[in-house]
Amino acid sequence: MDTETDPAGGPGAEEPPLSEPSPAERARSVLATAWSLSLEVAGHRFEPVALRAADGCGLLLHDLPATDVPAEVAAALAAARGDGLDAVAELTDVAPTPVRDRVRARLTLRGGLSAAEGSGLGLRPAWAVLDEGGLAREIAPGELALAAPDPLAAGEAGLLAHLDTAHADAVARLTRLVEPRLLLGVVCVRPVRLDRFGLVLRVEHARKHHDVRLAFAAPALSPRQAGCQIRLLLARATACPRHRLTRRP
Repeated sequence: MDTETDPAGGPGAEEPPLSEPSPAERARSVLATAWSLSLEVAGHRFEPVALRAADGCGLLLHDLPATDVPAEVAAALAAARGDGLDAVAELTDVAPTPVRDRVRARLTLRGGLSAAEGSGLGLRPAWAVLDEGGLAREIAPGELALAAPDPLAAGEAGLLAHLDTAHADAVARLTRLVEPRLLLGVVCVRPVRLDRFGLVLRVEHARKHHDVRLAFAAPALSPRQAGCQIRLLLARATACPRHRLTRRP
């Protein structure tokens, strides 16, 4: 459902409540669910690099394979002091359902890379950019450090895959909440994103697609609450007129 934003109120107007995760929260969700990334350092690119742990303050990476690291990179890492060696990490967020254009977001982090205590490498971001749907948003390091992943991030992939494969009839019913004009010539509708604020459907046509957010009545802070909110959406959809949909391929 296309969302229109009301113009701001006058001076002293209250901030509108969030209707979807902030860019910093989305970035933290990408970090929380990623297993690997690509790393560019000293003019060389390494991928995939296994990600051991991540939070808003930094990333802990497994050591680069010694056989893959040129001598000059190894020497630069060994000599790095203070803020570390300038490096760029890129992470890709991929939809867990078989939709068109499965890349939902790309997160780029730039900062200092140095040897971590014990083993591995540490990257402390000084700059971050989240690119979603062609819109790039810069995130300040302090904002990234203070943000938390969406509470549904860890279970999102499993929940969406289950909804897509086991409840296609429910997804079809939810399309009654989509503006009819977006369903003209529709080829396929699948769930593509889930967060505490709502469920996003990918409405695909022959040559284009739309992402439609169905807002929850209240934020869902656990998978169980998400299930309850989806059932409320289904109850609303049942009361709406039926749309004719093309069968999934």
